[in-house]
Amino acid sequence: MDGAPSVLSTEQVQQFVHSASSPDPGLAIPALLIARIGYPRLDPAPYLARLEAMGSAVASRLTHSNEPREPHGPIGTLNKYLFEDQGFTGNTEKYDDPRNSFLNQVLERRTGLPLSLAVVYIETARRAGIKVDGVNFPGHFLLRFPFGLDDDHTNAVVVDPFHGGTVLSETDCRALLREHAGDSVEFEPQLLAPATKQQILVRMLGNLKRVYVTMRSFPQGRAITDLLLAIDPSALNELRDRGLLSYHVNDYAAALRDLETYLQFSSRNEEEGNKRREDQTEIWSHVKALRRRMAGLN
Repeated sequence: MDGAPSVLSTEQVQQFVHSASSPDPGLAIPALLIARIGYPRLDPAPYLARLEAMGSAVASRLTHSNEPREPHGPIGTLNKYLFEDQGFTGNTEKYDDPRNSFLNQVLERRTGLPLSLAVVYIETARRAGIKVDGVNFPGHFLLRFPFGLDDDHTNAVVVDPFHGGTVLSETDCRALLREHAGDSVEFEPQLLAPATKQQILVRMLGNLKRVYVTMRSFPQGRAITDLLLAIDPSALNELRDRGLLSYHVNDYAAALRDLETYLQFSSRNEEEGNKRREDQTEIWSHVKALRRRMAGLN
């Protein structure tokens, strides 16, 4: 069994890793490279040009704006341009459509998830000379316009890109947390800390992975784990999942290799809980079945 062909070429994976690990804070290029999972021949250039034009339009409006010049003053201008004039909106009808996570499709269809709309917002603002941070809030990605000290997470205006750029108070954030996490997570200011570039990309990939696995689109799911492991080789859960996804695309050799490696490294952690031990037991059963299958093929 030679295994199923990869959705992404080795060169495409390397391009993504280079872009994701670059000190350049830009999210547009790595996000467009992620979109090649669904659109393998995607050329990022036209979409980067579109973002440049959007940023220039906002900058022009700010030049002639009467809004205050504080760091959080441009919120109204950005919101009006993106959500009223350009018509960007959260996709509430088909939330789990994978196109909602592909930046090319979000720019073309002007609809997406909180995270993908946040990327459009951040990249447009950055091109207009405005600093906007992403917020890796549980269950619902947010934005923050910082002012004051960077390490004081209360000194920011929090915005919801999924609902037209609505400004959220702390009370609103607490209610949003209860809506998505119930009582399992307690609100604290750290939840509104700025997200790193890698955290944003990992969350985008995680959203896509969940959608594709639910759709049983296993080749795309495996391609996503390739990207996740490329930027974080220590992500054991992704190694496990890639092994299981390889099994589903009949790439038994790759599945066995990943699952054996997962067991090898996960067993070294002496502080594993019951859930991890149950997981190891289940994976071990898969490994034994794969070994038997491989022996039969040989």
